[in-house]
Parts: sequence; structure tokens; C-alpha cells
Amino acid sequence: MATPAIPRPPYDAELDVTLTSIADEIPLTLTHEMIPLIRQNPAYQVTAEEFDALGLAVRDVTIAGHQGGQILVSTIARKDHQGVGPGIYHTHGGGMITGNRFASIQHMLPWVIEHDAVMVTVEYRLAPEFPDPYPVEDCYAGLVWTAEHAAELGIDPERLMVVGASAGGGLAAGTALLARDRKGPSLIGQVLIYPMLDDRDETVSTRQFDGVGLWDRQSNLMGWNSLLGDRRGTDEVTIYAAPARATDLSGLPPTYIDCGSAEVFRDEDVAYASRLWAAGVQAELHVWPGGFHGFDVTAPDSVLGKAMISTRDAWVGRLLGG
Repeated sequence: MATPAIPRPPYDAELDVTLTSIADEIPLTLTHEMIPLIRQNPAYQVTAEEFDALGLAVRDVTIAGHQGGQILVSTIARKDHQGVGPGIYHTHGGGMITGNRFASIQHMLPWVIEHDAVMVTVEYRLAPEFPDPYPVEDCYAGLVWTAEHAAELGIDPERLMVVGASAGGGLAAGTALLARDRKGPSLIGQVLIYPMLDDRDETVSTRQFDGVGLWDRQSNLMGWNSLLGDRRGTDEVTIYAAPARATDLSGLPPTYIDCGSAEVFRDEDVAYASRLWAAGVQAELHVWPGGFHGFDVTAPDSVLGKAMISTRDAWVGRLLGG
């Protein structure tokens, strides 16, 4: 007799239509063999004309990453930016195996415009070619560079936040932990957008979304295996690679976490918020009912997508506007 599927929260009706419409364009379960094709995703490309139309100036800088290897960061600021303003340090998503520094930043660019902030976004090296600790150490190297060059970038070093989505959310969390433990750059906040935090594959939500939804359980395991290899799920994984493993979250900055109720990362994200509160850290958590992974990017004009984006924007506005 076949084992019945584990019950799972339903998708929001509007988002369910979106999932159906993109099913032929985006494989629901990704494999290692698909990595070269995934990396050609045109969504990762942002043209100079697009930035120019928003009144933004972009500059690429080559810096030293982990073990001295060269990585690229881009600075993004209003063309009329003068003096110093808030700093936004961005670590992109892509399951640890794909994406670039411009991936899914469209919802963050209004923060640069509205708050006259300067964004630095990092092109960390990707697994499996560059496994842990390369990605998180590259991200931390970029954060240190940002803090050290704050004056010339027009950033107030006392108003620097980190943000990342999906794998980038996990890397942002790991970077914040490194900054705390190495007494590195001071952060005023971290925005963790449906972050990828836990390699152990033990939550209810990972079992609920196995073979269903965007970035399902098997895709997630592929991403973690690419990053960690045989260490995945063992005691050899650090809290910086998988922040859900951290038992002490004290000393971290105010945190914003959001995710959908219908995605693999739900339970690890909720647990992380709970441990932040237990450690005395201010945190705000939103679990959007019926939301699948990344629905704000694939369905930004949906009712739920608009609510997710505006709620996140309000938190960032309070953080940067103070």
C-alpha cells in the first residue's frame, strides 16, 4: 500500500495559478546536471539602461575574497548621492549554486532611491566549484571591504545593514554571525528573506514540499550537497555555513524574516526567529499564508506579493529612516 502524502498547507489561490503558469518554464525539482543551464537564467542580468532609468549609478570593483581570490562587488547609489547615508550590503540568492550579484534586487532598489542609501552587492564564488567556506567567507570579505571603504562610498558605517534572499538570506545570516564573532563591522539590522538556513533536512515543511512547489526538498538537498558535500547533516558543518545550527544568537542586530507557509524553508525560518527572541534579539517574523518560495519575485503583482513587499519595505524604512 502506498504511503499517503503528508498533509500540507494549500497554496494561495492566486499564487496557485502562477505556479501552474510557470511550471513549463521553471523545473520544480532541480538536479546537479541542470546547474549550467540554470546559470544562464536571463533574470540574473540587469542592464545599464535599467539602472540609468531609475537614476542609479553602478560601479564594479574587484576585491580580495576568501584566501585572497578575486571577487567582484558592485556599488549602487543614486546619481545625486552626496555625503553619507545608510549602507545596504546584499548577498544574492540562487541555492548556493547559481545567481549573480544582481539576482532579485529589483525589490531592494527602492530602498536605495527612497533612503538615499548605497548598496554594495557581492559576487561570491559558487558551489560546487567553490564549496563551503568560500561563499560565506567571500560574503564576509565583501562586508569588511564595504565597512573599510565606507567614507569613499558615501556610507555611514554606523548605519550598515545586510540583506539576502533564499541562499542569500542564509549567507547574510552567516555573515552577520561572522561579524559578531570576529568583532567585525557593526550592523544595524539584517533582512533575511525566506532564508536557507538548515542543511539537516529534518523539518516538517521540508517533507511537505517534496516534489511540489518552487525549490522543493530535492532541490534543497542538491544545493546543500553542492555546498557541503559529505559533511552535510554531520557535526562538521559550521554555524556560518548553516546558521540554523547556532545555539547562541545573542549579540545579533534587529532582524526581519519573512517566508511563505507553503515552502521548504518555513519551519527553519520560524525556528530561527524564535531563537533570536530567546536570545533577547529584536526580530519581526512574517509567514505569508499560501505563499510558495520566492512568490514576491515571480508574482509581485499578486495580492500576497504586494503585501509581502510593502511590509518588508516598511520595516526597512523604519530601520534606515531612524
